[in-house]
Amino acid sequence: MTPHINICFRCLVSAMIFCLHAAAQPQSSGIAEIVQAETPELIALYQQLHQHPELSEQEKETSRLLADELRALGFDVTERVGGYGVVGVMENGDGPVVMVRTDMDALPIEELTNVPYASKTPGVMHACGHDVHMTVWKGTASVVSKLRDRWRGTVVFVAQPAEETGIGAKAMLADGLFTRFPRPDYALALHVSSTLPAGTVGYHAGMFLASIDNLHIAVKGRGGHGAAPQQTIDPIVLTSKIVLSLQSIISREIAPTEPAVISVGSIHGGSRSNIIPSEVELALTVRTFEDQTRQHLLNAIKRVCDGEAHAAGLTPEEYPQIKHDGEFFPSMYNDPKLTAQLASVFRQTLGEQHVLELPRELVGEDFARYGREQPPIPTMIYSLGTVHPDRVAAAAAGQLILPPLHGSLYVPEPGPSIPTGVKTMSAAVLSLLQPKQTDRR
Repeated sequence: MTPHINICFRCLVSAMIFCLHAAAQPQSSGIAEIVQAETPELIALYQQLHQHPELSEQEKETSRLLADELRALGFDVTERVGGYGVVGVMENGDGPVVMVRTDMDALPIEELTNVPYASKTPGVMHACGHDVHMTVWKGTASVVSKLRDRWRGTVVFVAQPAEETGIGAKAMLADGLFTRFPRPDYALALHVSSTLPAGTVGYHAGMFLASIDNLHIAVKGRGGHGAAPQQTIDPIVLTSKIVLSLQSIISREIAPTEPAVISVGSIHGGSRSNIIPSEVELALTVRTFEDQTRQHLLNAIKRVCDGEAHAAGLTPEEYPQIKHDGEFFPSMYNDPKLTAQLASVFRQTLGEQHVLELPRELVGEDFARYGREQPPIPTMIYSLGTVHPDRVAAAAAGQLILPPLHGSLYVPEPGPSIPTGVKTMSAAVLSLLQPKQTDRR
């Protein structure tokens, strides 16, 4: 990565305007001043990260950069945890252990935003906002390191690889994240939103994000000439029946009050119009909140595939083969007590009108794995608005369509978004690290 990046003039102006506005809002003493002073440096870091994205399990330079940032702040840093994972620990007396996690990986997408700091890596882009996550993470680390006289306890800053493929959290846990390093009493993260206005945050208590199972199904058949279909078992017809039968699982086997999704996203089979193929490949995603609902859907998908294959005349050895495509993402549960506490902190930090309660979403995040370790760790992930308020209003009026996450046109407004993220995350961490009453002088 190149160490010197020119700061976008528009971003600096936006940041200055936001800081002037934020000065009128209720703030935790000390945080706002640090964030205001460091915003230009943070935007430069963001632009550097945005220009040099790295795919899952390839985050070599990104992890090195973040490790160096933590060392400069006085953290005890360990690299190569679960791949390119980074763990920074700062101990400051007796007290709670708070973990702050960021993800690092980018997506295999060609950027089309035309911003001055667009990706320099062909076909790779930070289209899911992990560059914002990393920048907020670094800014929060800077705040807590500079305000050590305000808190007691331990902070653990985790930079996680491979979130997009779902293997990063699992790999770091397997490599001793909670045994080699202080086990957290609380774990926090945030994620950018492509629909919320910059300068706002959103939260949801309880089940917030869905579990994800991406499945690949190889549907077997008996191929032959298109003019003699009676001599074949057509896997294209069989696949069509499977797709239609899958849709009835949600509508007839799952309670209408329980959100769940089965979406077929890919069908590939055949080569010519007059050839009936021997196999068709099917790809689908399954989204649920409750573990028992997830297991019911997975069992039902196998039952449908086997049943349709049997009805078509195939033997059990020829039944469709179902495999997971990538790692399973568990559903994300925000601890209600922790969420209520931090939502109050956010309101004190930003003002009531800038903190929004959100509905559940059927997207996923492997940050959920940290909260599922035993004994359970209270966790919370919240949403960070990144869209200019004027664009949000225009979209609400039907005048434009906002680019979604994982899209080639998605780009956040870093000036307002990054300071908002640092302020809220820093305030959250400090609220959990406050000294006990008996420790105060």
